[in-house]
Amino acid sequence: MPDRIFNFSAGPGTLPMEVLEQAARDVVNFNGKGIGLIEMSHRSKEFMAVAEEAEALVRELLQVPDNFKVLFLQGGASTQFAMVPMNLLGPGKKAAYLNTGTWSNKAIKEAKFFGSVQVAYSSEESVFNHVPSSEDYQVDDDTEYLYYVSNNTIYGTQFHELPKTDKMLICDMSSDIMSRPVDFSKFGLIFAGAQKNMGPAGCAVVIIREDLLDRTPENVPTMFRYKTHADTGSMFNTPPCFSIHVIGLVLKWLKKLGGIPAIEKINRDKAALLYNAIDGTDFYRGHALKSSRSLMNITFNLPTPELEAKFIAEATAKGFDGLKGHRSVGGCRASIYNAFPREGVEKLVAFMREFEKNN
Repeated sequence: MPDRIFNFSAGPGTLPMEVLEQAARDVVNFNGKGIGLIEMSHRSKEFMAVAEEAEALVRELLQVPDNFKVLFLQGGASTQFAMVPMNLLGPGKKAAYLNTGTWSNKAIKEAKFFGSVQVAYSSEESVFNHVPSSEDYQVDDDTEYLYYVSNNTIYGTQFHELPKTDKMLICDMSSDIMSRPVDFSKFGLIFAGAQKNMGPAGCAVVIIREDLLDRTPENVPTMFRYKTHADTGSMFNTPPCFSIHVIGLVLKWLKKLGGIPAIEKINRDKAALLYNAIDGTDFYRGHALKSSRSLMNITFNLPTPELEAKFIAEATAKGFDGLKGHRSVGGCRASIYNAFPREGVEKLVAFMREFEKNN
């Protein structure tokens, strides 16, 4: 479509065009039924098939083991900051957290309501410009789990290896799920908001090991128990139907592309194009240390805030949307999730060279 711009927003992020077009048709008339998907009962056989297919695709693409449940929940990833400790901690229990940015900070705050928290590592003093290596922290022996955020959207950092620990891992994968393989043998629970790499806002996907479903303290309300949703196939209450449907469409697109091995290669290629442009000049400066650089969110600065503002304004005028960095760190940020086209990165790099030449 000639009027489409390039969406570099950190989330909601860009979606494949074929998915948007199919979703638009399905809003009006789903499978020739004469009503739209968003009007249809979540108990209907048509929507139950949608939900079952979406779960099957999650399992297939991520190779989720049979002893894990896949849940589609409302409340976004932010609700999981509380649901994880609400279900897995309790009086006298402790969890360890790696603080690598805003979202882990928020999760730590919520966890303290439900148990003791060990902040095993924090990169806050360096403005969260890196993630730790295994030599940088030590987890207390009496902790139930080690929690971390795999990719930090605001600061442009990413764990390229799993944190080393003998404790169960809990991970917020909101901004890089479906971008690379996952070794489930290390995890008890993974969750992700859909609106970056899987679909629209409104749904969080939770993948939880079955034995953890019975750990929840008795005083946790029904709606906030993972077991409630696992036992009812995510249908305890009306689920985020449209979001689940679009997740399914995105995962079909990803499967057709070649699955996670194919998209990982594409993502590395896109990121290398942009990082090479940043590293090839003194005019642009990356925020994250090279060893911790994200393949999803590329953060960088220009020589002055005034030039950054000019860069963002001119880029926006040329159809590059969402390049303004988060207010907490400033600068610029290009989010290039799975569905972001290589063409957009190529055109941004060309604009960056032109802008540098003119300024």
